[in-house]
Amino acid sequence: MQEKGTISIHTENIFPIIKKFLYSDHEIFLRELVSNAVDASQKMKRLAVLGEYKGDLGEVRVEVSVNKKKKTITISDRGIGMTAEEIKKYINQIAFSGATEFVEKFKDAGDAKEIIGKFGLGFYSAFMVADNVEIDTLSYQEGAEPARWICDGSTEFEITEGTRKERGTTITLHVNKDSVEFLEESRIQNVLTKYAKFLPIEVKFGEKDKQVEDGEDKEGKKKYKTVKEDNIINNTTPLWTKSPNDLTDEDYLNFYKELYPFSEEPLFWIHLNVDYPFELTGILYFPKLKKDFEVQKNKIQLYSRQVFITDETKDVVPEFLMLLHGVIDSPDIPLNVSRSYLQSDGNVKKINTYISKKVADKLSELFKKERESYESKWEDIGLFVKYGMISDEKFYDKAKDFVLVKNTAGKYFTMKEYEAHIEANQVDKDNNKVWLYATNVAKQDSFISDAVDKGYDVIVLDTPIDSHFINHMETKMENTQIKRVDADNIDKLVDKDEKRELVINDEQKEAVKGVFDKAINNKTYTVAIEPLAPSDAPVSVTMPEFMRRMKDMQATGGGGFNMFGSMPDNYNVTVNGNHKLVDKIIKATEEGDKEGLAKQAFDLALLSQGLLEGKALTDFIKRSTAILGE
Repeated sequence: MQEKGTISIHTENIFPIIKKFLYSDHEIFLRELVSNAVDASQKMKRLAVLGEYKGDLGEVRVEVSVNKKKKTITISDRGIGMTAEEIKKYINQIAFSGATEFVEKFKDAGDAKEIIGKFGLGFYSAFMVADNVEIDTLSYQEGAEPARWICDGSTEFEITEGTRKERGTTITLHVNKDSVEFLEESRIQNVLTKYAKFLPIEVKFGEKDKQVEDGEDKEGKKKYKTVKEDNIINNTTPLWTKSPNDLTDEDYLNFYKELYPFSEEPLFWIHLNVDYPFELTGILYFPKLKKDFEVQKNKIQLYSRQVFITDETKDVVPEFLMLLHGVIDSPDIPLNVSRSYLQSDGNVKKINTYISKKVADKLSELFKKERESYESKWEDIGLFVKYGMISDEKFYDKAKDFVLVKNTAGKYFTMKEYEAHIEANQVDKDNNKVWLYATNVAKQDSFISDAVDKGYDVIVLDTPIDSHFINHMETKMENTQIKRVDADNIDKLVDKDEKRELVINDEQKEAVKGVFDKAINNKTYTVAIEPLAPSDAPVSVTMPEFMRRMKDMQATGGGGFNMFGSMPDNYNVTVNGNHKLVDKIIKATEEGDKEGLAKQAFDLALLSQGLLEGKALTDFIKRSTAILGE
């Protein structure tokens, strides 16, 4: 038996899904209904411009109101309105978008693409919060009759003669018992501020108080009184919709304050404005971050035709730029059917690449034209640049010319400049250039001093991302090694194959090692007697570069390195076999004196690195005090 046919989808099955599951957040209903009202208003203005409407346009705005006693929310506009037949077409046929039809009809008329609507489903979000929904509407068309539509959330509806006298539409929601929170004016105000803040048509929600001058008092001081004025929710022409040529620095700073009232002023900004091969506008700000990597993300807001969509923009904005602030507006970013989140496609990837390129170009321009200013901002922007170089190969290719390193003397270098700076002296026996770095200048001061005394230079890499940055850079640079200044004795870090002999014999060497092993009494520390210069420190304690770096990466979220983070610390204890301390230990007649000298020297090495604390520090102080009193 063989049979072919079509699958039938019934509205009674799909309608509950649209009402309950299409929108994950119930407050979205207000965004959708207000957007529809703005959509209808823009259509009306467009028709007037095209000469399709000859009447008085009048004030075109959207009004939202709440009646707590009647348990209703009303959204009203003076847009194009609908006839009874259009209600049947646009409301009763689910997923038939009036905006789509309108754009198609007037696609060659310039700005018809400004219309917001897309899927024709937004209206039904009303039933997430309402038991009953009413539409009272009057079409702009000459001779049109007002129409009224009512539905209780089932698939049944009723259309009767309406009462509206002016063109436009009023939607009334009879709020259900589970959604009474939306009858609170403060709740509606917050939702409107979130989603409608930059809609292109004025949105009014009640009135607000305003202080105005009211003459002078007896002492000649100005008096003020409180009056009521319309509470307009939105700025209909936000900064990103304007030409950069018409804007000043003050305009950008004021807009930043509008977006982030409690933030410090940004360092600089990038105005995005492209219409091919995709349409994208926006402004991205570089905030002051310093070295705080745990900064709140989701500070970039995504809009579509000035309708707020989300602040989750990880697919549109490169990961390393998620710490930026600002606004992106694009109708070409694909959204899911409820306009609640992004869907990935080719346009998203193109936009992502474009934003990365614009940021790289801006940084390169600042570096070339205003290097001194660029250097003064490096502590704030360095995190972005290094993160980008690690995560985006194309960004790396550009950024390698403007990424900076700073040495302990406070001087900045590009990578090429630094290679030239150290190539005369900081090269090991295998012809590798050795970059020495410090992560904590104060704690590593003694190691830095040893390096400087040898004529070496030390750079500072002390941000949370630097352990990852170091690893990445080593894979990019030929014949270059990057070593932490306290990872070993300086002569081993920059190994020039200079041979030194121990002044003690092998038997004495083993005896001294045994004294230190016993005095330290901790398997975490591995003791070695080395032939160093007599003027070098008697004892130094270091952690091998590999182990230290892996632990640093694990501590800052370096995936795959947990095994190193969970391992116990292991240190190398280098005893300077040519130091006079060793001679004292050998000549001491009492074992206790030998161990005492070794323990004191070891603790002194720990103290110089900030590793001595608690009881060990107390005991060290007591011993030192006793020695001074002898």
